[in-house]
Amino acid sequence: MPSSVINHFSYDADAKSLQITFVTGMVYQYKGVPQKVFNMLKAAGSKGRYFNHYIKDKYKFQKVEE
Repeated sequence: MPSSVINHFSYDADAKSLQITFVTGMVYQYKGVPQKVFNMLKAAGSKGRYFNHYIKDKYKFQKVEE
């Protein structure tokens, strides 16, 4: 299901790194994200709501240069 907040996301299982591209074009990388959290994000009916509740402010992140 498309998200009104998240444009694209990808996961590196080895690094436990989640990269999210928001509809604004901003790209952030979240560190130490478990595979289960990524799987639940993929399955979530509302990606933005899941992100806000389970990822935002829970994991260290950095903005990725465009």
